[in-house]
Order: sequence, then C-alpha cells, then structure tokens
Amino acid sequence: MNRVVSSAIAVAMALSMAGTVEAAGDTKPKREPTPAQTAARERMARCSLEWKDAKASGKLEKDANWPKFWSACNTRLKSETKA
Repeated sequence: MNRVVSSAIAVAMALSMAGTVEAAGDTKPKREPTPAQTAARERMARCSLEWKDAKASGKLEKDANWPKFWSACNTRLKSETKA
C-alpha cells in the first residue's frame, strides 16, 4: 500500500513539475528599459559607488543612511545632466 501511495505522489510531483517547465517557456520576452529607466539605473549605480567610498573613508555623518544619501545624490546627478 505504501509503495502505491509513494508512486502516485511521485507521479503527481513529476507531472506538476513538467507543467511548470512548459508554463515557464510560454512567458513573454522582456521589454527593453526606457531611456529614463536606464538613466535612473546609472544614477543609482554611481550613487552606490559614492556611498561605498564615503562609508569606507568615514566621510559620512553618524546618522547618515542610504535613503537620504540616495535622494541627495540622485537630485545632484539629475541637475548635473540638465546643465
């Protein structure tokens, strides 16, 4: 009896996994990011590097955190590209 139940469970799991693999192949291709999204990602990468450098060199204030730093850095970088 246990072998029958174990076999049935194994078959059910195999079939469910096969359905998942087939469904994964039916997904839509990813769209390319817009120019604004690309620019935002580049700014985030630059700000991230600045954050890591400032943190490693001890130039950050004691209460500094990433969201505040990101906001100021993003604003600064946006204004640099407009000028």
